[in-house]
Amino acid sequence: MSSVVSQQVVPVPEPNLTPEEMIQRAAALQSRLRAEQDATERRGVHSEEIHREFQKAGFYRCLQPRRFGGYEFDLKTYYRIGIEISRGDPSVGWCLIVGAGHALMIGSYFSEEAQAEAFGPTGDFSAPSVAAPTGTATPVDGGWLIKGKWGYASGAPYATHFMPSVLIQDGGPPRAGVALIPRSEWKMLDDWGAILGMRGSGSNSIEVPAARVPKNHVIELDMLNVDVSHGTPGGRLYGNPMYVGRCLSFFRAELDAILVGTGYAALDEYEQIIRTKKTLYPPMQLRYLHADFQRNLGLAMGMLAAAKRIVLSAADVYMEYTRRGFEGGKAFTLEEDLELVASLQHAGRMSWEAIELLARTSSSSAAKDGERMQRYYRDASIYRSHLSSQFDMLAQRLGMIHLGLDPVMSTTDRGAAPKAS
Repeated sequence: MSSVVSQQVVPVPEPNLTPEEMIQRAAALQSRLRAEQDATERRGVHSEEIHREFQKAGFYRCLQPRRFGGYEFDLKTYYRIGIEISRGDPSVGWCLIVGAGHALMIGSYFSEEAQAEAFGPTGDFSAPSVAAPTGTATPVDGGWLIKGKWGYASGAPYATHFMPSVLIQDGGPPRAGVALIPRSEWKMLDDWGAILGMRGSGSNSIEVPAARVPKNHVIELDMLNVDVSHGTPGGRLYGNPMYVGRCLSFFRAELDAILVGTGYAALDEYEQIIRTKKTLYPPMQLRYLHADFQRNLGLAMGMLAAAKRIVLSAADVYMEYTRRGFEGGKAFTLEEDLELVASLQHAGRMSWEAIELLARTSSSSAAKDGERMQRYYRDASIYRSHLSSQFDMLAQRLGMIHLGLDPVMSTTDRGAAPKAS
């Protein structure tokens, strides 16, 4: 068993705050987020005022270690926050959840010293991360030199740090790593918004011309295949198996929580439409009284309820795997990680199908610019086009692992031919 460090370096803002209270705060913001959807899209990110509301509510600290000013709540709480915020505005949910969730990554894999420096004296922390290693880390006196440019850094506008994948180049073969770079050492580019959906997600590119960071700010770690067989710094520091997990299924559940929330946003809008608009053909009546629209609503409700249950149960399964390894049993395996991702992808598929059904049967007036249903459909389309949402690609890799083949799950060489094991 790992020992728990009891010293609290950074005070928790609200020591008695509960997970349920935090979730209620997220739900209470939905009407405000909906009212600001147009402005959020034009701006490319939610407003400073909303950002301060998120800080006040404690959302950024949800998964952050309590020792460093976080609440150290569970994954299920975090995913429920993602669902509620996304029900108000999907792109805001994407920006918040994808950015703030990397507190789990730093709390798991980086050293105590690096965490203390990153969370700082106040515990304010948020960091986008990009899995594609489009930058390098080379050794210099006392640390590392980071150079590169990364696209789609969701959460960048309000981030305190950046945690990209890098290729470590120190004389041997390039190796996958993750860097921790403070805000002062990188530049956010003004290149977000000209895209079909998720326009308010703050997924700007980040450029790092030449950042010098301490030695403990770069770790050798492959986000696609994290080896936790020997434990993690976070597990040893905090005695919490939540910090002994892998990346893929945690990240997948973030995205699917966002899409479930998008589905419920579309469901809310659909109900408003059918309660206020009449059918196009006789007998003329409000649509909610017609069997076709009742059926559409019920189908979407069922699919979204199933998708939500998958996302929330995935949090329990994730913790089951991490706890088993933490307590001395078999470590969380790549096959288990991918199988959990595959099940979550089906949650995303059902959510997408529900949104498509609702948008398709809302009539063309709901597809106009500025209409919420159009926005939700566009936002969901970006989720569906995301690389990690291509179900068949993941399914093949899962099948290969189960059959004893090597699918080359590595950021350093994702295109190598598979080999028998």
